[in-house]
Amino acid sequence: MTRPLAIDRLNHILQTLNDTGSVSVGALAEHFDVSKETIRRDLKLLSDQGRVSLVHGGATSGVPAEPSLSRREAENSAGKAAIGRKAASLVKDGMVILIDSGSTTLFLAEALATREHLTVITNSLPIALTLCRTQGVKTIMLGGEIHANDEASFGVDTLESLKHFNVDLAFVGAGGISDEGDFTDYTRIAAEQRHLMLRAGRKAYVLADQTKFERKTPIKIMPSEQIAGLIVDHVPAGSTSSLAAEKRWPILIA
Repeated sequence: MTRPLAIDRLNHILQTLNDTGSVSVGALAEHFDVSKETIRRDLKLLSDQGRVSLVHGGATSGVPAEPSLSRREAENSAGKAAIGRKAASLVKDGMVILIDSGSTTLFLAEALATREHLTVITNSLPIALTLCRTQGVKTIMLGGEIHANDEASFGVDTLESLKHFNVDLAFVGAGGISDEGDFTDYTRIAAEQRHLMLRAGRKAYVLADQTKFERKTPIKIMPSEQIAGLIVDHVPAGSTSSLAAEKRWPILIA
C-alpha cells in the first residue's frame, strides 16, 4: 500500500506536471528532502500507471504516442524516398545489413528491391515482405512481440536476437532529434532496441527526415561508436549539426 507521505508526493508531482508540463528528479528531491532514488521510484510508479512519461532526469506530462506507420509513410514521402535511395547507394553486393522499422527505412527497402546478393535483417514486417519477394536477397525477420502501430517486433526477444548476427551496415531510425541534438524515441524499449541496432553494425547510419528535427520525444537513444553518419533530406538545425561535427559524423544530404 502506498503510504500517506508518498501519496502527497505523487499528488504534488501530478499537480506540478499539470501546471508546468515537466518535473526534474533533483528539484523534487530537494523540495521533499528525500533521496533522488525515492523520487525516481515515484516517477516509475506514475509511469507504470500511464500518467507520466519518463525522460532523462525527470518526467513530462502525458505519454506521447507515435503516429501509425501508414500515417508516417504519407508524411514527407518525397524526402523519405530520397533518404532511402541515398542509404541504398551505400550498400554493396554481398553485404549483411540491418534495417530498422519505420517509414523512412521502408523507402530504403524499396530502393533495394532490385538488388541481388544481400542478406537483410529487420524487425519490420513490411520491410521483410518487400525484400523476401526479391530474388537474390536473403531476408531474416527478428523475433519478438509485434507492435501493431509500427508493424514491427520489439521487446526482449528482439533484443536477444540482435546478438546473433554479424552486420556490415545498420540503418536505424529515431522518433526525433532534440533541441540539444540527441536522438530520441517514444518508449524505453524502442530506444534501447535502436541503441543495440546502432551497435550491431560495423558501421551504422541514422536516417531522419526533416520532420524529426527538434521533435520532442521523451526517451534518449544512447549513441554508439559505430555511428558513421546521418542521412537526411535537408541540412539539420544548428544543434544537430554541431553534435555531428563534434562526433565527426558526416551528414549525408539526400
